[in-house]
Amino acid sequence: MEAAYRHINNDLESEILQTIKSCSPRFFEQLVVDLIVRMGYGGSRQDAGKAVGKSADGGIDGIIKEDKLGLDNVYIQAKKWENSVSRPEIQKFAGALQGHRARKGIFITTSSFTNGAREYVAGIESKIVLIDGDELAELMIDFEVGVSTIASYNVKKIDMDYFTED
Repeated sequence: MEAAYRHINNDLESEILQTIKSCSPRFFEQLVVDLIVRMGYGGSRQDAGKAVGKSADGGIDGIIKEDKLGLDNVYIQAKKWENSVSRPEIQKFAGALQGHRARKGIFITTSSFTNGAREYVAGIESKIVLIDGDELAELMIDFEVGVSTIASYNVKKIDMDYFTED
């Protein structure tokens, strides 16, 4: 059962990524905000975050409140790409964060990140989380964004504590 479950999820992850890639960039930016809110950031969907991406967006596609009180913001960059995201793109995003006096950001792509991009993020003061396409699809499944449950099975085992007589 476990192997079948993994196989079904792997197929679903691939299908999610293909579907995302066929959507508009604006929809993708909104999807990313919806996911981050569903993960528990912000408050309600209306006031927790917003997609701001447009031409001349200053390198920021979305802004999410870090918590329900809005004590800090997390800035988002969303790239619907086929090619790997490399260090220069991450550097541009880090610069955009500095321009907003922000310390935290999430860079999400439908593709992957180069080792140079990952190394750069590990060495800078700003906290930037990188989420590639595989992780994005996994998070969407885990937090039920863009997917729905069609069946659920509970696997049981005997509870020997119940049968222990005093």
